[in-house]
Amino acid sequence: MNDEFPFFKRHPALTYLDSAATSQKPQSVIDAVVAYYTEDNANVHRGLYKLAYNTTETYEAVRAQAARFINALAASQIVFTRSTTDGLNLVASGFGPLVVHAGDEILVSGAEHHSNFIPWQQLAKRTGAKFVVAPVTQAGNTDPAAIGKLLTPRTKILALAQVTNVAGGSVDIRPLADEVHANGGYMVVDGAQAVAHMKVDVQALGADFYAFSGHKMYGPTGIGVLYGRSELLAQMPPVQFGGEMIDEVQDQSATWAEVPLKFEAGTPNIAGVFGLKAALDYVSSLDMAAVADHDHALVTQLRTGLAKIPGITLYGDDQSIGIVSFNLAGVHPHDLATVLDEADIAVRAGHHCAQPLMARLGVPATVRASFGVYNTPQDVAKLIAGVDEARRFFHESD
Repeated sequence: MNDEFPFFKRHPALTYLDSAATSQKPQSVIDAVVAYYTEDNANVHRGLYKLAYNTTETYEAVRAQAARFINALAASQIVFTRSTTDGLNLVASGFGPLVVHAGDEILVSGAEHHSNFIPWQQLAKRTGAKFVVAPVTQAGNTDPAAIGKLLTPRTKILALAQVTNVAGGSVDIRPLADEVHANGGYMVVDGAQAVAHMKVDVQALGADFYAFSGHKMYGPTGIGVLYGRSELLAQMPPVQFGGEMIDEVQDQSATWAEVPLKFEAGTPNIAGVFGLKAALDYVSSLDMAAVADHDHALVTQLRTGLAKIPGITLYGDDQSIGIVSFNLAGVHPHDLATVLDEADIAVRAGHHCAQPLMARLGVPATVRASFGVYNTPQDVAKLIAGVDEARRFFHESD
């Protein structure tokens, strides 16, 4: 499978274990971006000439493809964004003030990425609502039982990651969505870590909004997708203004284009959308049951191997989705990652944009290994050996 990813031909010695931050790209995605600039480069929704028309047709076809990919009901429920972060901020800024008022509550897990934490924290500050952060499990994952206890009729927004980005826990969204809906609230889902690892069905999840990024599912950077239920998108005002998103402009007034274009001000990332098409094709061609088995095998191998090394603390559990976070006693995660880099092993070290979770775990940071379809048992064995060698190095240095 690595033959499909030219990155590994240029870096044959590197063991890349940071796909939760950004995945490598198959040749088909790179070719799609290059083809846009060399063969199809024209703006969309504007030109009346044939090239611009054809480019617009392809661009809008990708919107429909993205809708099918997550089982949305219509292409108009798909807004192209820059990223998951951009999509979540759009919901918090555009939809949030419509339904959240003083005395209401916004509920998140303490395991959320900052992108699904800070927008809601700031919305609560602006509106006078209460920002409620649910406890996490001992392993650092979202705790559905804790969420359930904190859901009340005042909960207007429940915002959760389908798969958490530090411990890799998968959250059963539907029961929580049903409960928040029964109270008159709304379910917002961060799907950044989910779409490359599992089949996503926004209708089955009961999501009112669902956001994900292209670059974490083998696509380009700078392109993301926000799904929203049609009636909710129709209510939302735009939060950016300019070209493309207007219907009519006069000196003292303006009206907006229909959903979803009213949320896509300015020239969009057209090349990113063309690359996203190739990424959607690629992920759709995968057997997602086999991907799940592959993830589980690598996670199990790594957790089992690391657990045998003295001084290792593991976060998450054996059901983590493509992610293993850990620490080595007496060694700062940044130092461990630097030593591993010298052995051509690329892992992430830091707070992973999840400082509230780090505070709950009582650590400043962790080391995180995360997998893509291109990773192998040999990669995992190399990491285990590298961590053990690093342990000996740091102990000898004491």
